[in-house]
Amino acid sequence: MGWHELEIASSALQGNPLGDPASRPLFVRTPAAYDTDPESRFPAIYLLQGFTGQVRAWFNVAPFDKDWPAMVEEAGIEAIIVLVDAFTALGGSQFLDSPAIGNYGTYLTEDVVPFVDERFRTLPEAAHRGIQGKSSGGFGAMVWGMLRPDLFGGFATHAGDALWEVSTLPSLPAAAQALRNEYGGSYDAFWADFRSRPPFARKSDPVLLEVYCCAAAYSPTPDGGVELPFRLDTGEVVPEVWERWLAWDPVRLAATHGDALRGARAIWIDAGRNDEYHLDLGAEAFRQAVAAAGVPDEVVHFELFEGTHRHTTWRYPLSLAFLADRLA
Repeated sequence: MGWHELEIASSALQGNPLGDPASRPLFVRTPAAYDTDPESRFPAIYLLQGFTGQVRAWFNVAPFDKDWPAMVEEAGIEAIIVLVDAFTALGGSQFLDSPAIGNYGTYLTEDVVPFVDERFRTLPEAAHRGIQGKSSGGFGAMVWGMLRPDLFGGFATHAGDALWEVSTLPSLPAAAQALRNEYGGSYDAFWADFRSRPPFARKSDPVLLEVYCCAAAYSPTPDGGVELPFRLDTGEVVPEVWERWLAWDPVRLAATHGDALRGARAIWIDAGRNDEYHLDLGAEAFRQAVAAAGVPDEVVHFELFEGTHRHTTWRYPLSLAFLADRLA
């Protein structure tokens, strides 16, 4: 039992356009029975962090709170747990392939999963493999749970990015306003300033980072550039670019990936009912889309709990235990 720190050399991330490392840390937790029963095999659950999250942050200690590894051990989760690193120079990757960021979807599905299966006693079938995440990580869990049912038999999303007309659209005029007021309408000027000083020293840093990173993931150009989904002068939506974003909205993806959803063994959806980004509304919309796809109620756990978008680490062991039980 315990945590194993490894390093994975990813062929998918070689030569990525941001110059980020192709070799990444990977943490794998094995349960107690892994040592006491050397013939046994276990389900594996892959954890994806939110925007700006880094893999070693799972081991941070927070005041007045238990650390996350201790919560996992107390929950007695009989599964192999894999912490995936997908941080980039933009703050994240959305776990997708993009010519502006790198091939992080391929990295996750074709590099990380086989790497773990080769080195640990997993049950190496989709029926026994899950994926979990919060916020951007919840988006990644939903997307890959739908796009790769041959890899993942269940997924859990905690306030995952969804229902973008409600949760994401308000960020676009806020970004346009900040760019005009502080950087003459130039993202190049923002990046030059951001990289010259302590991060998040300006109030506008989070929204400018998030919007640009999402554009790099959802609306990149083939040559590695970025198309923004709004006009810089007015903040008005550029419909053809915004539609490229919406094509990745899990609520919309659910309508065209019903077979994958109906084949899932476990789906966990939750959010704090006072989420600052209104991702509680996105969770409800995704729940409805999953139901409309014909997924039986007994497969799905849905919950809006008292809380916000932050300080929700205590929720992760709950969905891990749910997935481990259903994927065993």
